[in-house]
Amino acid sequence: MLTQKLAVVTGAARGLGLAVARDLAAAGCQVLMVGRHAEAIEDAARQLCASGHDVLAHTADVTDAGAVAALAARLRREFGRADILVNNAGVFLERKDFAQPQAASVLVVDPEWAAAAYAGNALAPLRLIQAIVPLMRENAWGRIVNVSSTMGQLSTMGGSWPAYRMSKAALNALTRLTAAELENSPIKVNSVCPGWCRTAMGGQDATRSVDEGAKGIVWAALLPDDGPSGGFFRDGQAIDW
Repeated sequence: MLTQKLAVVTGAARGLGLAVARDLAAAGCQVLMVGRHAEAIEDAARQLCASGHDVLAHTADVTDAGAVAALAARLRREFGRADILVNNAGVFLERKDFAQPQAASVLVVDPEWAAAAYAGNALAPLRLIQAIVPLMRENAWGRIVNVSSTMGQLSTMGGSWPAYRMSKAALNALTRLTAAELENSPIKVNSVCPGWCRTAMGGQDATRSVDEGAKGIVWAALLPDDGPSGGFFRDGQAIDW
């Protein structure tokens, strides 16, 4: 099934994105690794190529509409397809300074922080979905994975880190909206929480390895034709919204 499938993975220069790109390539996909900084994404792609993986690098800031349009143009021009989209790139601005009061309370959070979190965690995936779904429709197959977090769960929503929480809740809403509109198509759309992983974002005190976190994302990216769509998952198991 996966022969010649093309996967687009954002935020692929390090951490979860790099592990997901590696594992999708190992499963037989060609992977276009997308990253904001040219040197970092090209180094990451060279690393995987040296291990025998079929990957390519693409530099793009996915919060920039022009950069997303250029990515879509490259996909159409060079490949004529995009079968898998992993919206992994994201920001956790509050993680950079937990000591600041605006990181702790929705009553004092700087709205600019919230706007930046939405731009990276919700609006960038929206642009990418809008750009890439037409290619999936043309080729009658697609898998979209929005890398989310249980911090965006409404069922257990607590206080603190409001910008991140609200942006991930918005990402989950995007998953539901997209899955509903694509319900009668061969394109599956799901949110996945990788858990608290030891990455630059998660920190070294996190409870899970990058490889553990990547597994659930890859599972959703490689769903069979009878797999679920419109769900929220962790380690391949459904969780509450």
